[in-house]
Amino acid sequence: MMKRPQNKDWIATARTLSSAVPYILRYDGATVVVKFGGNAMGDKAAMDSFARDIVLMQQVGVNPVVVHGGGPMINSLLDRLGIKSDFVRGKRVTDQPTVEVVEMVLSGLVNKRIVQAINDQGGRAIGLSGKDAKLMVCEETDPSLGFVGTPVEMNVDFLRGLAKDEIIPVIAPIGTGRNGETYNVNGDTAAGAIAGALKADRLLLLTDVAGVKDAEGNVLTAMTADEVRRLTDEGVISGGMIPKTETALEALEKGVRAVVILDGRAPNACLLELFTDHGAGSMIRV
Repeated sequence: MMKRPQNKDWIATARTLSSAVPYILRYDGATVVVKFGGNAMGDKAAMDSFARDIVLMQQVGVNPVVVHGGGPMINSLLDRLGIKSDFVRGKRVTDQPTVEVVEMVLSGLVNKRIVQAINDQGGRAIGLSGKDAKLMVCEETDPSLGFVGTPVEMNVDFLRGLAKDEIIPVIAPIGTGRNGETYNVNGDTAAGAIAGALKADRLLLLTDVAGVKDAEGNVLTAMTADEVRRLTDEGVISGGMIPKTETALEALEKGVRAVVILDGRAPNACLLELFTDHGAGSMIRV
């Protein structure tokens, strides 16, 4: 026999729902690009929780666009195939054998897992890569990196058409070149380019840390672009956080209203950020 929650639980739930109403109205019709990656991708419970968040976002009027990575899965298959993979400045050196594996993992295994998770929660998701409908046309980033691309053209009309049909795009960061090349694109870079092209209201970069931290290790909940540049120059923002903050700054320059770097391992991180007054992680604005 199923037990109903105690009265105090009802009250807490009602208060939570009531307090979310202004934020739900605020984001009605807004485009939110979510970069999904990190350890949460390999955990079924975390994947299901993320999928429920995305479906709920759409149900209350948000137009979510999901962009994902998949580095650990790529590394695993490269190891099994005996293909060596090197990194330069945090980017994978991608030769022809490597780019074939990258496309196989990202556009296949990882992409379809996320699509199925969203659909299992009642959503209508479709899996894409930057090759589909010339969604993400790229140029070579650096000859020393091989088939690593930088997005230069985006087919935003295609994405807007999907939003009109209430379909959630799940995008693997694989781009196409002008001459038919296949390019591996950093997941954060792809998410920033897509968010910028859509002039998204929010870009949420889910990662494995709580956010951007100051010199004492405290999470900075709100920052300006100038503050990000200053902290980077001072060495406070360093290591793996630099590519994320660089993506944030580029997205803001392209017209994204705000970028949030937050912990994707935290339950309901996206909902907390969008629909509560305290948010989650570090918000960066112009």
